[in-house]
Amino acid sequence: MNAPVIEIRNLRKSFADLAVLKNISLSVERGTVVALIGPSGSGKSTLLRCVNLLTVPDGGEIRVGEQSLSFSGKATELPGDKVLAGFRARTGMVFQHFNLFPHMTVLQNVMEGPVTVLKKSKREAEAKARELLTKVGLAERADMFPDKMSGGQKQRVAIARALAMEPSVMLFDEATSALDPELVAEVLGVIQALAREGMTMILVTHEIAFAREVADQVVFMRDGVVVEAGPPAQVIDNPQQEATRSFLGRILGRSPAATQV
Repeated sequence: MNAPVIEIRNLRKSFADLAVLKNISLSVERGTVVALIGPSGSGKSTLLRCVNLLTVPDGGEIRVGEQSLSFSGKATELPGDKVLAGFRARTGMVFQHFNLFPHMTVLQNVMEGPVTVLKKSKREAEAKARELLTKVGLAERADMFPDKMSGGQKQRVAIARALAMEPSVMLFDEATSALDPELVAEVLGVIQALAREGMTMILVTHEIAFAREVADQVVFMRDGVVVEAGPPAQVIDNPQQEATRSFLGRILGRSPAATQV
C-alpha cells in the first residue's frame, strides 16, 4: 500500500493555558477528501494551520509527502526558512477571507507565486494562470481587480492562486463561511470538481450536506480531540458518539438519520 500523503501523530497546540489540540492523530490517503466538522473552537482551523506551519505545533509530528517534521515546543529546533518554505509549498491553503493583492489584477494575483517563489518565467506563469482561471470559470475576468468582483469570484481566484503553486494537497479553511448564501454554490462546485480530479484535500466546513457528498472521510472534532472519524455514511448518517449526534442535530435541525437518501 502507498503511504498516506499526510500523516499527523500526537499533535499538540496550546495558546497560553488553553489546550487547542490534544494529541491529534490523522492520516490522509492520496486522492481522498477529508472533511473536518465540529463546533467553533474545537481546533479544526488550528489543525489545518498546523499542517502547513502557519501555526507551529507544540508537540507531535507532521509528515507531508516524504518530508517529516517533529515538534517539541522549542523554537530553536524548527527548521530554517528554506525548509519551511519547501514544506509549505506542498500544501495550498484557501482561507475564509480571500487575501488577494488589491493592487494586482486577477491574472497577476495567480501569477505572483509561481514567478517569485517557483522562479517560473512570466510567460510560463501566465499560461498556467490563464488555464487555472478557465478551470475556476473566470477566464474572462483575468484583467479585473479584486475590488470589482463578488466574494464568490474572489474565492475562486484564491483557489486558482493556490493551485498555481502545484501543491500535492489543498487545505480549505471554511472557504465559504464569509460568502453570501447565493455565492456558496459556485465555490463548492470548484472544490467538488477538484475532488473528482483526485486532488487530495482537507476541508474545514460547516456545509454538512456538502461534506456528506464530497468527502471520503469525515472527522468530528470537539474540545481539541477527534471524537469520531469515518466515512460520511457512518459519521453523518449514523454517528456512534452522543457528541456527534448532538452537534449534527443542532446543525441540521433534525435527526441525523434524516440525512440519508
